[in-house]
Amino acid sequence: MNVQRAFSLVEVLAAIAIIGLITFLAIPNILRVKEDGETSLAISRAEAINLATSSFIQAQGLTTASNTWAATTNRYSLISPYLFAAPASSASYMPAGYGISFSTNMLSKVILTNYSGVIAY
Repeated sequence: MNVQRAFSLVEVLAAIAIIGLITFLAIPNILRVKEDGETSLAISRAEAINLATSSFIQAQGLTTASNTWAATTNRYSLISPYLFAAPASSASYMPAGYGISFSTNMLSKVILTNYSGVIAY
């Protein structure tokens, strides 16, 4: 006699419910990890911009760099040659949802912002 064994409908539904519960509990953690990663990337890139600004000052000299900094509104274009693989604009350089603002005083750090405001780093 050949007896076929199979899962009952209740057992299959229970397994699907358990998988759904695990997924429901894991999704917020996955999203939080993604957000934390993007914040870390934004902070890292803001620090890279600060280092590029320092390199710009050292390469140009303080007086020339100050005059050039004050004369231009596109300050990212001044420091982009000092960034590795820098895109054409700062919006392309920063992760989505993050932005930077340059101070008129080039010896100040850039201001990093996201959708909820200024990020202190």
